[in-house]
Amino acid sequence: MTVMLCGGIAIGWTCAFGCASKTGLDMPLMEDAAATIQHNYVDRPAVSETNLTYGAIEGMVNSLGDYGHSTFLSPEMLKELKDQERGEFKGIGIEIRMKDNQVVVVSPLDGSPAQRAGFKAGDVILKVDGADIGGWPLSRVVGDITGPAGSKVRITLLEAKTGKTRDVTVTRASIKINNVTWVELPGTKIVHLRIASFNRSSARDLRAALKEIKATDCEGIVLDLRNNPGGLLDQAVDGASEFLKGGNVLLVKDANGKVSPTPAKHGGLATNIPLVVLVNQGSASGAEIVAGALRDTRGATLVGETTFGTGTVLGEFHLGDGSAMLLAIQEWLTPKGQSFWHKGITPQVQVALPENASPEFPETERTMTAEELQSSPDRQLLRALEILKSEVTSPSERATAGQL
Repeated sequence: MTVMLCGGIAIGWTCAFGCASKTGLDMPLMEDAAATIQHNYVDRPAVSETNLTYGAIEGMVNSLGDYGHSTFLSPEMLKELKDQERGEFKGIGIEIRMKDNQVVVVSPLDGSPAQRAGFKAGDVILKVDGADIGGWPLSRVVGDITGPAGSKVRITLLEAKTGKTRDVTVTRASIKINNVTWVELPGTKIVHLRIASFNRSSARDLRAALKEIKATDCEGIVLDLRNNPGGLLDQAVDGASEFLKGGNVLLVKDANGKVSPTPAKHGGLATNIPLVVLVNQGSASGAEIVAGALRDTRGATLVGETTFGTGTVLGEFHLGDGSAMLLAIQEWLTPKGQSFWHKGITPQVQVALPENASPEFPETERTMTAEELQSSPDRQLLRALEILKSEVTSPSERATAGQL
């Protein structure tokens, strides 16, 4: 098998069940189990070769214990992944993963129907259109939630923080994600810079935004990585490099324990602008790489909640029918060697949002007054703003230090 690195995903080809005899699996036992289900299970519509096959593959991947990361993708899920890398989505706009045998919302995507309906990172999906999804493979959950734009789906959610359940009816849509948005916070000279994901154009969009920001009288940046599910490794490295003078963005550990550094690229546009970084449990993958790099290499303060804990490079291994497995083949470490796989990154300043509060993003802040900002329930943003104000020096002092 030949493997090449494409962003944060290694792409290769492998055989499907034709190689099963070489794996040591007890194939007669598996066939016996499948035949027993096919002949005896009472819910006949649920019994199909595709369901049983995909369920078996997903079960093998889940047996590795890498819940929430290594996963099986049906052909439809694989297509959705590719659309996501391009910043295009069809559905309700949520990133979901298996965690502790539950289907958990990693993050609602910016501007999506799910975000408007109040989905939050950490919410657990219990039912889809009234059907209890307990025990379903992730591929089936995704298949039932996904649908044509304009159609509706009813989802029962368990709110992680409150333990309450609620039903939400969402209209599916075609969604185009704005990777990077920014606004000068009202009443300040501090910029709120939001990176929603690290798809194929994120680094380019970030650089363009920083050029605009540098043309203002910006005194500091609140870099918002909340509810950023990550994306492509090269985009995360390029993004972090915009804020670093040198050093490493991350370390990569292979299956043999060998650790290799990934250095920051030269020419960053915001290496001297005071910076605070916002994270939450919806910050995953590339967002965690950037947060760890800015904390370890630059000494930036992280504010918010512990991140999701996606800390590996995924190998994409295609199977014979167009489905695929994503398997962890390398582990990411922060520049100081901290593993965040399954653990996440805990910010130095821990601040939780109040119950039922959502993060403020630049789109909503454009029409705010300074008073409205200060009365916002987004305590994480306000704490970051407070920290930045205490760090910011006067323009003359920064000019003397050569920081303009």
